[in-house]
Order: sequence, then structure tokens, then C-alpha cells
Amino acid sequence: MAHVTAALRHRQGSAFAELGLTPAAARALQELDPDHPLPARDLAGQLGCDRSNVTVLVDKLEQAGLVERRTDPTDRRQKTLLVTGEGRVVRARVIEVMSDSRLLSGLTDEELNTLRDLVWKVSDGGCPESCESQ
Repeated sequence: MAHVTAALRHRQGSAFAELGLTPAAARALQELDPDHPLPARDLAGQLGCDRSNVTVLVDKLEQAGLVERRTDPTDRRQKTLLVTGEGRVVRARVIEVMSDSRLLSGLTDEELNTLRDLVWKVSDGGCPESCESQ
């Protein structure tokens, strides 16, 4: 599993670097909905990280021209994150990279089904320990 994860991260990391993004910045951009501006604190919640970390990521995305900070029209004290036109293009590419299945292209349908079943089994039916108590 660790080898597969490392291979996926390497491929994705290389593709993100070609876009001028770190994996963290790419994930932040992917989490933003281009049609619905989002406060940075909500993005932090979606990413499961501290707001100060999101500030650094948004600064990088803003410097690259992919995101703009705008005043929220319903609450002028708050800034929202808006994906720019170029950000939409790059975000679409990030989503392609994240869903790239070339690593699995050498597997037959039967092997893919077996892999799916095994991954489901070792992940406790898609619910790791943290969701058992919920």
C-alpha cells in the first residue's frame, strides 16, 4: 500500500509542479467551488487544517493569479475566495491529475474488482476507526 501511495504522490506531485503548485496548494484549489466564493475559514475546515496554513496557501494561489480575495457582499467584515478564470482552467487540470488512473491501467477488470474489494475490506468498509464512534 505504501508503494502505491508513494507512486501516486510522485505522479501527482510532478504534475502539480508543472502547474506551478505544491500538492497542498493544488488540493486547496480543488476544494474551492468556482461558482460559490468561500471564506478562508471554511476552506480551512474542508482541508482539516489551521486557518494560518490556509492563509499561506491562498497567498500562493493569489500570487499565481488563480484566486482572488473579495469582500463578502453579505458581510463586509469577511473576505471570500473567488477562483479566477485562469484558476478555473488550472483547477480543472488539478482534478484531472487527481483522478488519473494510469497507475491502474495494466490491471484487468477482474483485477480491478479484486483490488476494490480488498481495499474496501482493509479500510473497514470505508469507515476507519475514527468514524466508528460517530
